[in-house]
Amino acid sequence: MDMKLKLLLFAVDLLAPLMVGYLCRFQNIVKEPVFNKMILNNILVIYPALSFLSFWVLPLDYHLIWLPVMGLAMGVIPGLIAYFVAEYKYTSDLDRGSYVMSAILSNLGTIGGLCVFLLYGETGYAYQQLVVLFQYILMFMFCYPLAQYYYNRSQKGEKIKDVSVRSILFSRNQLAIIGILFGVVLKQMGVPRPQSLDGLTQVLIHFGAWTALIPVGYSIDFGKLKEHYRDIKDLTVVKFILTPLLIYGGARLVIHDQRMLNTILVLSCMPTAVNAVITSRIYSLNIHISVAAFILTTIVFLLVVYPILFIGLGS
Repeated sequence: MDMKLKLLLFAVDLLAPLMVGYLCRFQNIVKEPVFNKMILNNILVIYPALSFLSFWVLPLDYHLIWLPVMGLAMGVIPGLIAYFVAEYKYTSDLDRGSYVMSAILSNLGTIGGLCVFLLYGETGYAYQQLVVLFQYILMFMFCYPLAQYYYNRSQKGEKIKDVSVRSILFSRNQLAIIGILFGVVLKQMGVPRPQSLDGLTQVLIHFGAWTALIPVGYSIDFGKLKEHYRDIKDLTVVKFILTPLLIYGGARLVIHDQRMLNTILVLSCMPTAVNAVITSRIYSLNIHISVAAFILTTIVFLLVVYPILFIGLGS
């Protein structure tokens, strides 16, 4: 695909649905329940289908196992930092949960894939696919239960031991895990994926992007965001300084291919993902914190961080 077309599709899939959703705030035809159903449709249909189709054809090369391990670390490291910061920074568990989600979930897929492709072409993109291998697992089996925990604690004042592990881990929000397992099983059994499904994957990716971002745009309230921009400025330090330093330093101990290391460095600098907003919305956390983090870190990344990486690593 032509690079200009890739950039156009990227801009359309990222910016257009946000604008459409935001404009919907000023009309009375489409009500909020419609946007909630969009999110539910992604969780129950789009994400499981994409997980199934992607893992059905994904080659599991164990020689490259460090890439998905580093991908998990890109969520765990900032998440741990944010967890301890949030405990002292906020008094509301809904605020804490949203702040932690904003730190854990980074845009490794859409923005990350495009950025490494611009630097290293198909090789970089292939590395990126392996880095994000376990991101669905991180989101659905860790972030969703953690968000549920924060919500439960805010409602009932529960401690960790009081929260029902069964009710958190086994819910319909985990359906994407089933898609992953089915895809892996078919891949290991040697069952080829029909070529007719290749186009379906592309359609689901674009459809999923729109139905995920439109509700986010609808949730944006610039008046309330002003209250949180100052509070979440420290996330830029966590995401763009501390996390890259720790990830890159650890990667150098086990990986020696410089292009692979540079790909890991770029991906460790990704801004907050829209999935942080979606997770906050699903579990009724303070969505304004995650929206502010999504907007602020994305702007800083696109205007400051990536140009530095592009010039420094592309030379």
